[in-house]
Amino acid sequence: MANILIVDDDKAILDLIDNILSKSGHYIKKVSKPEKVLQENLSYYHLIILDIMMPGTDGFELCSEIREQVDCPILFLTAKVDEGDIIKGLGLGADDYLTKPFGVQELRARIDAHLRREQREKVNSINIGYVRFSILSKECFILDNKVPLTKSEYEISEYLALHHGQVFSKEQIFEAVFGFERESNLSIIVEHIKNIRAKFLLYGEEPIKTVWGVGYKWD
Repeated sequence: MANILIVDDDKAILDLIDNILSKSGHYIKKVSKPEKVLQENLSYYHLIILDIMMPGTDGFELCSEIREQVDCPILFLTAKVDEGDIIKGLGLGADDYLTKPFGVQELRARIDAHLRREQREKVNSINIGYVRFSILSKECFILDNKVPLTKSEYEISEYLALHHGQVFSKEQIFEAVFGFERESNLSIIVEHIKNIRAKFLLYGEEPIKTVWGVGYKWD
């Protein structure tokens, strides 16, 4: 069972998601007024679902403010499929997005996958060149510098690093990191990797290589 916060100005959507996830045993808190979200004890929640298009404070602004307080998975709900919005959301620290209208099974699978990711027991650390992964705390360092990766960026980096030298397709990375198969919207992996590369490049490192026509590898 997990504590899940849902933020959407559409009360019908709130009730629908509440009904779906409550049946899986989760505790659901519904918020229809985005300006009230920051009054919540955000550390109480294991996962947060945010609508993007809301009056006043939109999902992008909320995501940015929430990320300053907690690092739990954030999943965007969006009626828009504009790639620019997806890129913007991931850059602000979101982990994933779900397009409206969505299917019941897809919602459950997506939520369960992110929660399983959070619950995995991790010990140890690994070092590859100047890059060190603290697997217990889910942090990545280049020498003494902490690389400011989001959760999803960290998971992708760790997965590729643990299998360094091996090439993975976008589909394989998505399934390994998020825990379920997905045939569409694999651009989310492309954008995450763009963000990862930009953050590593700040410290002079370029560990993720593109193998054209195949996928990516940690070199």
